[in-house]
Amino acid sequence: MRLTFKSLFSYKVMPVPPQNPPCRWCCAISSKPSMRSKGAGAPGEWERLVLELAEDRRPLSSTRLSNRWSEYHGAKNWEGLLDPLDDVLRGEIMRYGSFVEAAYQSFDFDPSSPTYASCRYTKSSMLERSGVHGSGYRVTKNLHATSSIPLPRWIERVPRWMQMQSSWVGYVAVCEDEKEISRLGRRDIVIALRGTATCLEWLENLRATLTHCSGDGSESDDQKDGPMVETGVLSLYASGTVLRPSLQQLLREEISRIIRMYSDEPLSLTITGHSLGASLAILAAYDIKTTIKNSPHLSVISFGGPRVGNRSFRHHLEQQGTKILRIVNSDDLITKVPGFFVEEHDNVEYEQNDHVAHFTGWIQKHIADSRWVYANIGHELRLSSRDSLKLSSIDVATCHDLKTYLDLVNGFVSPSCPLRAGARRMLKKATTIPSLK
Repeated sequence: MRLTFKSLFSYKVMPVPPQNPPCRWCCAISSKPSMRSKGAGAPGEWERLVLELAEDRRPLSSTRLSNRWSEYHGAKNWEGLLDPLDDVLRGEIMRYGSFVEAAYQSFDFDPSSPTYASCRYTKSSMLERSGVHGSGYRVTKNLHATSSIPLPRWIERVPRWMQMQSSWVGYVAVCEDEKEISRLGRRDIVIALRGTATCLEWLENLRATLTHCSGDGSESDDQKDGPMVETGVLSLYASGTVLRPSLQQLLREEISRIIRMYSDEPLSLTITGHSLGASLAILAAYDIKTTIKNSPHLSVISFGGPRVGNRSFRHHLEQQGTKILRIVNSDDLITKVPGFFVEEHDNVEYEQNDHVAHFTGWIQKHIADSRWVYANIGHELRLSSRDSLKLSSIDVATCHDLKTYLDLVNGFVSPSCPLRAGARRMLKKATTIPSLK
């Protein structure tokens, strides 16, 4: 077993972005403008470059997504779609990001409000009022997450907003517009989940040791190497009260109902979330695949998600056929926690700043028993705030913000040439020839 030691306190913000190696666009831009007028006939380097940079402005084929929707949702593990980032996949990521943004817009963040920690809108008007216009989806279920942290007797003396044990965390929506169904190539079910918002949710985030997925605290000999997930996230997913069912129960019942309703149609289930919502999305995917027979093609598109489980949990997800696209900002601290020790994928190269150590014998066993050994889960689309042309400063909050993620996805091309906007700006500058006086 190969382990990587990562310290929580080694994070550094780079005020000056490092120079990236030149990409094919930058190499073309370095040509002299005068060379463009020396030849005739076949299109030259500049003409080819202009055509390439204009590709993102061409209307996408209406049948491209409908014919290959399963590939865009991970059927082939997004092979050939991430580097460079395929424009149809970019559109899908942005679309599901807007569903998560709607969850944030619908949540009542005002502690003085009588409806604090609930949804501000009705199910029928939620998407429209939160900015997702003409999506073709209808919200069918409101979702709540409940903390299992016991409240002390003196809790009545503190403000009400600190006592909120359950809070609205997202929704389930189903595509019902026939034109959109035709464009997507199937009827899509989306589960959208917001990030941390309430006091008890923040406290749950601190419960970062791994626990078995059963959540009952029991551990038999055959479970010791079984799937484990972060304690606080599992608490929010599986806990409930007499008056408020758990998020787990709500999702099992609603997804089962929708699958029965549309059993004779092609279906897909897409779970998307940001931050805490990204972790809950992966737990929901695992649970649905485990408990619901004949579940449809299931994929997860997560933004800024922390680590959530161990290697066994990752292997179970892979065996289930669950496809996870984890969108990561390399400058986002949240994506680097929890876990001091991280077990990498066997086929993933280690970052230059990682300190890799080999542990043997009792040391290795002690580390594994400490329940701090997390594994990276899913396929990554790695971005960087330092490549953005819009951010005036880079700080922890900005790097983790969902809008930053969507801005980076919207402009990303490939690791060697991160932003389309940057390439176009350099092209415009390089092709501007000053007039002779």
